[in-house]
Formats: sequence, C-alpha cells, structure tokens
Amino acid sequence: MSRLNALRSRFVDAPDSLGAKARARRWNWFAQSFPDLSEMSVIDLGGTASAWLRAPVRPAHVHVVNLEKPPAELPGWLRADVADACELPAAILDTKYDLVFSNAVIEHVGGHLRRQMFADSVHRLAGRHWVQTPYRYFPVEPHFLFPGFQYLPIAVRTSLLRRWPLVHTPTSDREAARNIVMEVELLSITEMRHYFPSSQIRFERLGGLVKSVIAVQAR
Repeated sequence: MSRLNALRSRFVDAPDSLGAKARARRWNWFAQSFPDLSEMSVIDLGGTASAWLRAPVRPAHVHVVNLEKPPAELPGWLRADVADACELPAAILDTKYDLVFSNAVIEHVGGHLRRQMFADSVHRLAGRHWVQTPYRYFPVEPHFLFPGFQYLPIAVRTSLLRRWPLVHTPTSDREAARNIVMEVELLSITEMRHYFPSSQIRFERLGGLVKSVIAVQAR
C-alpha cells in the first residue's frame, strides 16, 4: 500500500512529479495564449482560490465560483463566491469579464443538459475563454489513475474505487464510492466541439496520445 501511495506521489502529487510538470506546462501555455493576462479580469468556473494563490500567473483580478465555501480571507485581487456554474445568479451573469477560465470542471457538472448550461455560461460571461477537460479516450482515467477505468460498468468501478489506493479521495463506503464514480463523465473531442463551436480545440498530449482537450477563444 505504501509503495502505491509513493507511486501516486511520484506521478501526480509531488512538486517534481509528472503531474506537476504537466500543470506547469499548461499554465505556461495558458499565459502564452493570453499575453495581456496580467491586465485581465478573469472568472474561474469551478476553480479554487488556493489554486490561484499557488499559480505562476496572476491576472489583474480573479473571481472564483465554486460550490464549496471559500477561505475567509483573500488578497484584494482575488474574490470567491459560492454558486453553481451552470445556473449562475444574475449578479454574476450580468458582470462582464475579459476571460472565462475553467480547468477540469465540465466533466463533473452532470449530463449533457448541464454541460450545455455550463457552456452557455462561458459564452455569456466573456468573449474569451480557456476550458480544459481530460480526454475520455486517454488510456488512464486521470481522476482514479486506473487504466480503462472509464470503460468499466458502474458496479465494477464502484468496487475498484473502494479498494484502489491511488485515487485522490479513497472511501470504503459503497454508496459514497458509487456517487463519486457516477459524478465523473469524461468528454470526447466531438462533445467539446459541440459545446464550443467557435473555439479553437487544442490538445494536451502525453506520450503522443491526447490527454486533455482545451477549448480556447483567444480573441
């Protein structure tokens, strides 16, 4: 068990892990896509304040929207509110931002209708966006770090989740495990093109294979 946990750290969690290096490359790619980022007002749908506090880039202002309660104290350039990105309150929807950012969220919102509502929010909030999601057909499911996990029946995935030590938040409870499994619905390239028809669809690759799909509207 300890060896497997060490393996997760090596590949995902540690500062020098493959996952950390991939995140650094993605931040760099993001910054290159929006050269005036330091002057922009950004709304992050589904992100966290802590992620921006650690990020190597800093827009002029960031507004984080998430279902989880944010920290009580934040710097002046960073704001966080509790809200559903698929059904944003008018006070947020009517605010104009320079850029919408979202990292690995759309696959969690729940079904086609909710994904379309999420995309509609993205299009309404700003003319530019960066929306990233893990690719459904990458061989290793990124949330559970298990090969082919996304193709297995729900009952099998639930059973695996209760025993597999490499998941981010392990649980031995069957119902909790089933809810976690059913909450993740990875997207295809076709689906991302459907939700973001005017965007440039970019690919993040690992070992030559598409690992994640990014819808980018840079102008």
